Amino acid sequence: MSTTALSPSVPVTQAVLDAVHSAAAAGTLPAYVYDVGHLAKHLGTIQAGLAQAGPGLSLLHAVKANPDAGLLEVIARHVDALEVASGGELAHVRRLLPDVPLAFGGPGKTDEELVAALEAGVDRFHVESPRELHRLQRFASERGVVASVLLRCNLPLDDAEGDGAGAAGASGAAAGAALMMGGTPSPFGMDPDTADDAAASLPQLDAIRFVGIHAHLASGLGPGQCAEMAESILRWARDFADRHGMPLEEVNVGGGMSVDYARPDEAFDWDDYGRCMADVVARHAPVRVRIEPGRAVSAYSGWYATRVLDLKRSHGSWFAVCAGGTHHLRTPAAKGHSQPLAVVPLDAGREDTEVAGVPVTFVGQLCTPKDVLAREVSVESLAVGDLVVFGMAGAYAYNISHRDFLMHPAPRVIHVGG
Repeated sequence: MSTTALSPSVPVTQAVLDAVHSAAAAGTLPAYVYDVGHLAKHLGTIQAGLAQAGPGLSLLHAVKANPDAGLLEVIARHVDALEVASGGELAHVRRLLPDVPLAFGGPGKTDEELVAALEAGVDRFHVESPRELHRLQRFASERGVVASVLLRCNLPLDDAEGDGAGAAGASGAAAGAALMMGGTPSPFGMDPDTADDAAASLPQLDAIRFVGIHAHLASGLGPGQCAEMAESILRWARDFADRHGMPLEEVNVGGGMSVDYARPDEAFDWDDYGRCMADVVARHAPVRVRIEPGRAVSAYSGWYATRVLDLKRSHGSWFAVCAGGTHHLRTPAAKGHSQPLAVVPLDAGREDTEVAGVPVTFVGQLCTPKDVLAREVSVESLAVGDLVVFGMAGAYAYNISHRDFLMHPAPRVIHVGG
């Protein structure tokens, strides 16, 4: 699959570049362009890496990363299940993929959502609290079904007091994490003592089948760190199940695979991760280990394309005002980084206003100084009318954006490479 590295250097597949030129000629920018062929190849790389750990390692994908139908149809062919975190995601996926196995997670599940999930035949419930557990018992019992449950636990990242409550060794694995999801006060999951209370009530809940533990503690980790974190969670889960006299069938260790927006050409090393996880999975057999990445699956296969509307100098700094903005692509504002980009110069439609060899800040059309897509990017040449293609926009991008602010038109969505 050919790629074109433009200036600044961010990979853009030829299929995406062709689509961007066509959209520009038709006047239909801004647009999201998803290369489903690129995504399928990336998923093949993921599968090859994970295969080293054998059938004891299962791959789920978090739909929240990007619910785009074209992407999900490709992803579903390469994963063991999808994870949904709302009634809306559940209904969306069931309409699109009626037979795909589902896990249902997320805090604050409503009664209506729990009932819908039971009626939709969800395979696994990631239960966030004792109250949720007892509500699920009631609704499952009323329908004469049994819900398979993983208790989501917010584990301390160390075991300083030696009481077994912590995920020993996890603090080192989480060093340098981009986002901490566990080990601190959080709305996600149950503290160990609360999980103990939930487990103690399980013998009285005849419509609940305890399957195992779910714990997603950190994001932005390298392959070795992810494997260390999984090892720590698995050890804690085994101890928890043994203390309560319950069989442990599976453990979901979450995702957390690093995606480095400052290095768009360096993806997470799935081959290294698979080698590391092979030992982890073997040590804990026959427990099935499930991972649940989102961003690391689809981020690299999406691009946000727009055009430069204006170039202006303010207090010594250059700004490129682009069509669209963070109401289409919120990722840089949410994560506090510059979105990697490529400038595509156009001969036709270029105006005299041009800058070369200077840092340029790329902004959108919103009436807020926070509408910044990339700061002080050194460009070889930039003119009004040029195209700008932002890479790594296939996850947590359009779907998390404040789309209605100022009521600009929605970006077009284009699928290529199928």
